[in-house]
Amino acid sequence: MPKQNYLCRALLFLQKIQRWVQQRAATEHLLLQLPNGGYDLVISFTGYNTESKHISNNEQAELSFFMNPKEKLLQTVSVAATGEVKDGWEKYGSFFLEQFIGKTSNSSSCSIKNADVLKFFFSKKRNRLKVLASEPLLIENNALGYNIRYTLDSFTHEYSNQVSLYTGYPLFEEKTPASESEGLKWKTARQKAYNGSVLHFMRSVYNRDMSEQGFEVQYIVKINEQDSALKLKNFYSALNYKKDDSTAIVQIMPNQQRLGVIFVKEKPDPAYLTENPADPSDFQFSLLSFLPGKQLTIEQNGYYSDQNDVTINEYWSWTKMADALAV
Repeated sequence: MPKQNYLCRALLFLQKIQRWVQQRAATEHLLLQLPNGGYDLVISFTGYNTESKHISNNEQAELSFFMNPKEKLLQTVSVAATGEVKDGWEKYGSFFLEQFIGKTSNSSSCSIKNADVLKFFFSKKRNRLKVLASEPLLIENNALGYNIRYTLDSFTHEYSNQVSLYTGYPLFEEKTPASESEGLKWKTARQKAYNGSVLHFMRSVYNRDMSEQGFEVQYIVKINEQDSALKLKNFYSALNYKKDDSTAIVQIMPNQQRLGVIFVKEKPDPAYLTENPADPSDFQFSLLSFLPGKQLTIEQNGYYSDQNDVTINEYWSWTKMADALAV
């Protein structure tokens, strides 16, 4: 068979597959029944850009997704100036694991099974490390009993200010325990990871039981160029707590932009105190920084948005994928 004719037939075959995928995606209907609250519905397919939409069980609507093929040429051009590091995993792998998986007690039982899909790019001009993944990361968390399929949009670390940022979408699958004792171990570990977490805090705000759950909040303000904590008599007034009973949505907008969150029922992880010896050792302290005039919306399951309007620092920023929960 002539080579040109073979290529033409191959292209026609690929075009037929693409049309079939697009037609199937366009006609596929799924009925989702979810527990009360908000969710990010994420649609992904190899070779196509990931699409996501926020959904709530309060809304009855039909959603349509149109997925565009990834522009590989543009992606190649965008990272060409930074230069891919050929031995990227050997040079940056341990650092990436610390910043992405974390350094908690659970992290040693958490591993990436397909690390070869990671591509590392370093820009000398920007003094920045960027990490991309050609396929979803396959993460096994033996501490919490999860297999996680994580679609990594991007990971960046700015060496100038030592700030790491990553975005992506996790899909959790609970592992089948080999024994009853292993199942109990995972259940206990998940509860421990939940206690004092961002999810735990947001649910306690929504349910107005922060004190009962072990949380306190304080305003963090500058006095004589020094950070000072102001104790609050009424947490909910300080947060400007409002609940819309028709939508079952809570909105908060603190009078101060920086909010200290204390969890008194558990002490920080010993590894955290080793790395941060000046921080409190009797309770977990985290910091929420709000953009001026921006409200935070919290739904029944603890989902909060817009997440880009709030920055998390201190203890919560230390816990990463090794402590992530599928709840």
